Amino acid sequence: MTKIVNHWIGGKTVEGASGTYGPVTDPATGAVTTKVAFASVEEVDAAVAAAKDAYLTWGQSSLAQRTSILFRFRALLDAHRDEIAELITAEHGKVHSDALGEVARGLEIVDLACGINVQLKGELSTQVANRVDVSSIRQPLGVVAGITPFNFPAMVPMWMFPIAIACGNTFVLKPSEKDPSASVRIAELLAEAGLPDGVFNVVHGDKVAVDRLLEHPDVKAVSFVGSTPIARYIHTTASANGKRVQALGGAKNHMLVLPDADLDAAADAAVSAAYGSAGERCMAISAVVAVGAIGDTLVEKIRERAEKIKIGPGNDPTSEMGPLITAAHRDKVASYVSGAADEGAEVVLDGTGHTVEGFEDGHWIGISLLDKVPTSAKAYQDEIFGPVLCVLRVDTYEEGVALINASPFGNGTAIFTRDGGAARRFQLEIEAGMVGVNVPIPVPVGYHSFGGWKDSLFGDHHIYGNDGTHFYTRGKVVTTRWPDPADAPAGVDLGFPRNH
Repeated sequence: MTKIVNHWIGGKTVEGASGTYGPVTDPATGAVTTKVAFASVEEVDAAVAAAKDAYLTWGQSSLAQRTSILFRFRALLDAHRDEIAELITAEHGKVHSDALGEVARGLEIVDLACGINVQLKGELSTQVANRVDVSSIRQPLGVVAGITPFNFPAMVPMWMFPIAIACGNTFVLKPSEKDPSASVRIAELLAEAGLPDGVFNVVHGDKVAVDRLLEHPDVKAVSFVGSTPIARYIHTTASANGKRVQALGGAKNHMLVLPDADLDAAADAAVSAAYGSAGERCMAISAVVAVGAIGDTLVEKIRERAEKIKIGPGNDPTSEMGPLITAAHRDKVASYVSGAADEGAEVVLDGTGHTVEGFEDGHWIGISLLDKVPTSAKAYQDEIFGPVLCVLRVDTYEEGVALINASPFGNGTAIFTRDGGAARRFQLEIEAGMVGVNVPIPVPVGYHSFGGWKDSLFGDHHIYGNDGTHFYTRGKVVTTRWPDPADAPAGVDLGFPRNH
């Protein structure tokens, strides 16, 4: 019998009423294993209404109450991390160790939310005038929404909702319809931890659900992670409806390798960052920029390592890389490799014909490595979101920086070098939101914020960290004068208020 994933509204499972369902496949077999209910406008409205009702009390709850629930949730999430990882592998396809790593990175943000007290401290200036004090406080927004992608079905929601609810907001999550089960299991664990009904809700669906969240008058803010075209649409639409928006888009992350770099370390890093999670992550290194005469040696070292990667089902402990999320996505990724030679690239490794014995109907693609890729090639210009690494050649550091800065994306980048002066110069000159120095995937820890520049981010706030706290709260300034008991009434003064 096919499993059905339903909504989570008001602290309980709510069966889909729209009559519309989407298929969820096991990427390793290609078989449809699950159906997910798609929400109608009315069902989205019900989730928002539940969140709005819960906010009346949750928004006034104490910090101690909120954080104590989050501490219990953290313990439950830690105890069930293998179970969550198995759900991710079954629907996304990534190998179990990678799925466990995703849960661990989500736990970092839960840790941050457990200690939100420090971030929510206000400010006080006393005696700014005679017996006048001024204080600044931060208060929750109300109902906020998160729209999250398929590639990290547990981690990206946890980049959002722990901070949002710790700040006193209530939350409506619209996860990817391709791998929805992890989000519902997380909702169940939150309820088990004692989170009041309606504080966290999950609605599944497609554009109907998304658009309703973007226009709903009771949704005060929207967080999004996904592709750049959709991020731009989310930002434009939600902003037009008066909402606060953080919309993280796509990427084309470069790794600049200087002639003095440790080429073995650089090759290890390039392979890990390009092919980990089958390249389905916005922080993947998809373009290596080789400076000077090291290009041939570096490409050969990358090829040697890439050929040894074992591809197989994510639940096989020996697998190092799993399948892609859907057959359609697999075919799109393959098209970039198939057309690369005609656009001037040298195809060093072609993974488009890869299959796995016994799993021939899975969404398989092998490792692809393209060398001497021109910047005009589609394989360079587009975010492929698959296990395809482009190598570009430049003669100098300056040429490499100019190439990277010319990209419309500015998510993450890295430099590999032994030269501290070059590294320092790079981190100041490069136009990207996250920079790694001999670190290929510079995803910040939870207490620093994650976010890119240019077409990789729409909105003013990065996600989690201090930016997350500021995004999910709004400031209020209070000016107070208390008369001294010995004072006589001041009388009426129609002049401008005096501070001295």
